[in-house]
Amino acid sequence: MNSGAVPPLSVVPKKPRFALFIATACGLGYIPFAPGTFGSLAGLALFWGISKISENLVRSAARSGIEVLPTPAMMSFLLQCYLAPVLLALGIWVSGRVARYSGIEDPQFVVVDEVSGQQLALLLGTRWSTVLNWKYLLLGFILFRVFDIWKPFPVRQAEKLPGGWGIMADDWVAALYAALGLWLARAAGL
Repeated sequence: MNSGAVPPLSVVPKKPRFALFIATACGLGYIPFAPGTFGSLAGLALFWGISKISENLVRSAARSGIEVLPTPAMMSFLLQCYLAPVLLALGIWVSGRVARYSGIEDPQFVVVDEVSGQQLALLLGTRWSTVLNWKYLLLGFILFRVFDIWKPFPVRQAEKLPGGWGIMADDWVAALYAALGLWLARAAGL
């Protein structure tokens, strides 16, 4: 019996444009080869950019006669400390939302986890009193990529967490390994 009612159309979820923009690191995740590496490079650029902005702010204030207590390295460290939890929380939210929308548990085009992990590796591997040089940044980048790709225990196990937590957590654990590697390299005099 047909009552003449029109069956409901299946509801198509609205495309989460903001979440996709952030999750793909402004579209870097759509690069067809090595999107994770490009995401890590974005995290490295973010870290370096904040360091340079901090240097310029402190020096500009000093030239203007404003007495500034933190050194450029300390200012950078403090700003990075504020940025890290923002990236972590935002990354969990956007990556989970994009995974639900795409129907893929851990989409390869989501690279906010690499941005966050790389920034965290450099932050945790830093001494707040040290201005970073390119060798240190390069080593931090290489170490993070190695641990993110290799996934030693418990990096791979962290991926099994649900939703955005699983997408982000493996990169945080890889960041801890990379930070430890940076501390060991510094202790060895590199």
